[in-house]
Amino acid sequence: LSADDAHILGLESAVITGHTLKLVVLEPAISPLDVEALRTVVSERLSSQPRATQRIDTSGPEPRWVDATAFEISDHVRRREEPGCASRDDLWRAVSKLMSEHLDHERPLWTFDLIGPLGDGREAIAVRIHHAMADGISAVRFLDDMLWDQHLEPPPRESDRGLRAASPQRSRVDEALRMPAVVRRELGHRGSHSPFDRPISAARELAFVIAPLPELKAIGAARPTHATVNDVLLAIVAGGLRSWLSAGETGLPRLRAQVPVSLHHRDEGAGELGNRDSFLNDDLPLAEADPLTRLDRINTETSKRKRLDDAEELFDLSHALGRVKRVEEAAKRLAGSAREFSLSISNVPGPPAPVSVSGRRVERLFSTSEPAAHHALRISAISCAGIIGIGLCTDPEALPDVARLAVAMEDSYAELRDAAIT
Repeated sequence: LSADDAHILGLESAVITGHTLKLVVLEPAISPLDVEALRTVVSERLSSQPRATQRIDTSGPEPRWVDATAFEISDHVRRREEPGCASRDDLWRAVSKLMSEHLDHERPLWTFDLIGPLGDGREAIAVRIHHAMADGISAVRFLDDMLWDQHLEPPPRESDRGLRAASPQRSRVDEALRMPAVVRRELGHRGSHSPFDRPISAARELAFVIAPLPELKAIGAARPTHATVNDVLLAIVAGGLRSWLSAGETGLPRLRAQVPVSLHHRDEGAGELGNRDSFLNDDLPLAEADPLTRLDRINTETSKRKRLDDAEELFDLSHALGRVKRVEEAAKRLAGSAREFSLSISNVPGPPAPVSVSGRRVERLFSTSEPAAHHALRISAISCAGIIGIGLCTDPEALPDVARLAVAMEDSYAELRDAAIT
């Protein structure tokens, strides 16, 4: 494993499962999805993803990928029996249980679990991929290679839209001069005590929100500085958290959001798409009542960080510190501290055009990822054919009633849309 992949593997524990979950919701049909036919299709594509038939061997001094000699497709593509799974809330409960279950390290670290049919004829596929195997961009590529129906003229790879041009090389002197300012901007800003700063258990509770991608783009285009979709997403989350936390008895806390940034670039090969990302830490202006002012403030901060290439600098700093073990460990503890950031909010591009599975159109695609220790809330977003799907993942013992937060997010989106477009 690369150093980044091995670090993520090392975060797994009795309460951290370490995987991401993509929820694929299929259009209604008269007959249930044929699991045997899906297994046949996935089996034929295994060679396109070498990690799909490899497991992690931890018997040596360093974890490494080895061939899974007893690979059985039925262990990875299967129908999940969920008695009484008839409604949306039943589906949410089913995937919440899956999110809390560890993947078997004696096998390749991915599964496709079929759930349903629901009462309206829809079915879902819960895709779990361990984060040591793939980050957000490469997990989307895994779906592209392994799950979506193949067409004679496939659209551009959705994961390539998340890749950027390789950054220009800087001299060591320039790097050294830039680094202190980057550290001041991104680290060392201890926030107020967060309502999400709680020890977490192995239990998970998921909820999901949708919004049309063209409307998010229209909201951003309506602002004087042309806010990005990511900025609009952060503003929606900030508004939802403001409403949700205002219902409590205490005042609004100062929350910093850690926003993962993909550092994959267009010049690298498919085999290089392991974990390669960094982050930015942005303050969420919860105290600001006006939704447009919240968006503009977020846009100002993220634009400055991107212009100064903070994410790339932090990635280089982390790997430079990796040469000194104790210093690296101390830096990672600082960067992952619950006082450095309150929650993680990620967004990756999904299929730009409609996709299908076994001839069934994908109506919705959602993404969720694990919360970290003392970070009881994680928010992830992914787009599919013009729809943004937002997944909320919490520990219900530390942070109950995530469905109410989902409603607050929907209201925040509507408020921001109406204010921006009018």
